[in-house]
Amino acid sequence: MWTEIANQISKVTGETFEIKNRRSVGGGCINQGYYLVGDTTNYFVKLNQASQVQMFEAEALGLQQMYETKTIRVPQPICVGTAADCSYIILEWLELKGSKDPQSWLEMGRQLAAMHLATLPQESQGKFGWNENNTIGSTPQINSWTADWGEFFAEHRIGYQLKLARRRGGNFPHQGQLLAAIPKLLEHQPQPSLVHGDLWGGNAAVTPSGEPVIFDPATYVGDREVDLAMTELFGGFPSGFYRGYNEIWPLDKGYQQRKTLYNLYHILNHFNLFGSGYAQQATLMIEQILE
Repeated sequence: MWTEIANQISKVTGETFEIKNRRSVGGGCINQGYYLVGDTTNYFVKLNQASQVQMFEAEALGLQQMYETKTIRVPQPICVGTAADCSYIILEWLELKGSKDPQSWLEMGRQLAAMHLATLPQESQGKFGWNENNTIGSTPQINSWTADWGEFFAEHRIGYQLKLARRRGGNFPHQGQLLAAIPKLLEHQPQPSLVHGDLWGGNAAVTPSGEPVIFDPATYVGDREVDLAMTELFGGFPSGFYRGYNEIWPLDKGYQQRKTLYNLYHILNHFNLFGSGYAQQATLMIEQILE
């Protein structure tokens, strides 16, 4: 398998690549990750079952679209494929570290705002969704193009997660009332933006030189606030991040109310991925949204 992967890297890059060393590194809770060392170039590879190759294809497309905005650093995708019984994605290797450096986080906020402001391709303008379905974790994420943001979020985000939850025995109160309320809650008519889609602290870091990097996206065109909301879900980013973001594109009135709804999507997804430990949190969030 590793020889096949090395040969594919060589073919795509036009430069002979031979794996001199390989070690396991974090690939998240969904995939296996490896650091591949060559003579002059190193790569990061994520592996999953061969049936999951479409997940990696969508990730590569999302990273490429983010990369092409020329706003914030992401690992550049090299290639995607299957070898033996595995699927893989090969990415540029970036040395990453956690950092409390205020300037790096200030710049990350500025650069994320710039990505959200980037001009979308003509076929994506004025609507919400994406050209492909992808995944949030390992859960399918439906991205059917929709003109109305409230309708999109009700049907393809909260509604879809609630449907999956019912199959897993989840029965959250006031589901119908919640879905009926979403269009009103999201009537602020956001500008469609290319969003990361899964922007928690584990998917953001800086290089040793202090350059901000975001990775492992669940990309689509949506309300930019979904990214800001998720940064607050598991403890929040350093304050400089929010200051930098607001320097470039201040958040709209009503964000503090909308963020709970946006983060409910991820808590329902955690229920569907990891089980009933998230049921109470989801129930409390629904009650808060409907107050």
